[in-house]
Amino acid sequence: MSDTSRNSGFTLLEVLIAVVLLGILSAALYGSYFGVLRARDRAASGMESRRELGITLDLIRREISSVQFNRSDKRLRFVVEDRDNFGVPSSTLELTTLVPTAGQSRKESGIVTVAYRIAEKEKKRILTRQERDLFSEEDTVLAYPQMEQITAFLVECYDGSRWLKSWDSAINGAIPKRVRVTVQIKDEGKTVGFAIISAPRVNGS
Repeated sequence: MSDTSRNSGFTLLEVLIAVVLLGILSAALYGSYFGVLRARDRAASGMESRRELGITLDLIRREISSVQFNRSDKRLRFVVEDRDNFGVPSSTLELTTLVPTAGQSRKESGIVTVAYRIAEKEKKRILTRQERDLFSEEDTVLAYPQMEQITAFLVECYDGSRWLKSWDSAINGAIPKRVRVTVQIKDEGKTVGFAIISAPRVNGS
C-alpha cells in the first residue's frame, strides 16, 4: 500500500479533537448570542419602565396642579395616608381634580376623584389608579394598573413649614401648598428614586 493511501484519512484522535473544538466554539458563540439577547431584553424592559414612570409622574403632577377643593363641599377632598410597609413607602393618594371629558356622547362632568394605591400581584408591587366621576351613580369603580414593577410610592405634603406624610383636607381645612411624589423602581438591580413637586393652583378656600 502506498504512503498516499495510508495518509488519506483522519485518525480517531483527530476526529475527537475536532469535535471537541467545534463544541467549545459553538458553546462560546451560543453564549455570546444569548448574552446579547438578554442584554437587549433588559434594556427594552428598562426603557419601558422609564416610559411608564414618566407618564405616571406627569399625570400625577397635572392632577395635583388641577386639584379642586372647597371647605363647603365635602365631596371635594385631598387625602394622603402613610402606609409604610416594613420600611417601604406605600402611600395612598386620593384627590378631586379636573380631567378632559371623553366627548359629548358620555355624561361626564370633567371633575373626578382619583385614587392611587399600591397593590400586590404575583409577588410584584404595582401602582393602581382608580377614577370616578364626581357625579357618577356607579356603585363600583375598578382600579387599573397604572405602573407595574414599582418598588415604593411616597407622597409628602408641604404645609408651609414642614413636609408631612399624611394629609386630610377635611381635618386640615385646606390643601397643601406643595406636594412631592416619589416613585422608586428597580433599574439594573439597583433601587432608583424619581420625584416631582407640584403646586395646586387653587387656594383651598
